Amino acid sequence: MKETAVTKTKRRLRRDYQAYLYILPWLVGFAVLQLYPFLSSFVYSFADYSIGSEASFIGLGNYQKLFTQDKEFWNSLKVTLLFAFYTVPGKLIMALAVAVFLNRDIKGINLIRTLYYIPSLFGGSVAIAILWKLMFLDNGVINAVLSMLHLPSVQWLGDTRYALKTICALEIWQFGSSMVMFLAALKQVPKSLYEAARIDGAGKVKIFFHITLPQISSIILFNLLIQMIQALQNFTSASIITDGGPLKSTQVLGLKLYKEGFAYFKMGYASAVSWVVFTVIMIMTAIIFATSKLWVHYGDE
Repeated sequence: MKETAVTKTKRRLRRDYQAYLYILPWLVGFAVLQLYPFLSSFVYSFADYSIGSEASFIGLGNYQKLFTQDKEFWNSLKVTLLFAFYTVPGKLIMALAVAVFLNRDIKGINLIRTLYYIPSLFGGSVAIAILWKLMFLDNGVINAVLSMLHLPSVQWLGDTRYALKTICALEIWQFGSSMVMFLAALKQVPKSLYEAARIDGAGKVKIFFHITLPQISSIILFNLLIQMIQALQNFTSASIITDGGPLKSTQVLGLKLYKEGFAYFKMGYASAVSWVVFTVIMIMTAIIFATSKLWVHYGDE
């Protein structure tokens, strides 16, 4: 018997319902834990709202205070941009350099690759941030090594010249995930291109800049975007290692957001800070995408 259009529709709907049931836990989690807080923070950013009190609409009051009266905000914005400027290029350069080194067939290469990847699994944790702090204390391991070498000790966490750079070093140390992606991209570069370049007399440096980099430029773009977003949202290392000190020299926007919301309980003001962070991320992302046309090359081009 020929299947009618109604029967086909019912069967299709039944199949769709089953698919939605499978993804229902994720949809509920997304709606409750991500979408609702995202929209709520946007609403609260226009309100005078503290924990335990009712929210009152004040329009652009929080943003006006943020941009015209809060000097800490401008300092935190500067620190955040400096943090991203230091860590993103540093992490990508380290990741690419190590990936090029590991893109060889030598004995024990798989073990070496694993050892280089491990720091990325633990680098963002609170425990590693505490360990990093202990290493760079005035009486920590780093200064002990300097003393053994008869070099002067350095106040890594107490001097405004070094505190931010010390935190950046921890972030750069977590290059494992980017390294794995670079390594996978390097293995996809056609060997015929390298052979043709060598026949033409090209050296290793020319081959790297004229073949390797253009061939993996799409992965460079992806890693650049991911690492930039992570850097602009940094919180753990600045909070655990220095708590924003000394003299607010490491107080990134993520830490300021946390203090405004959970130390001073000004949730409306904290929401405004969060949307400024979101706006900065969107602007930086748009700039990267706009400039990528000049240096990113795809396989079909």
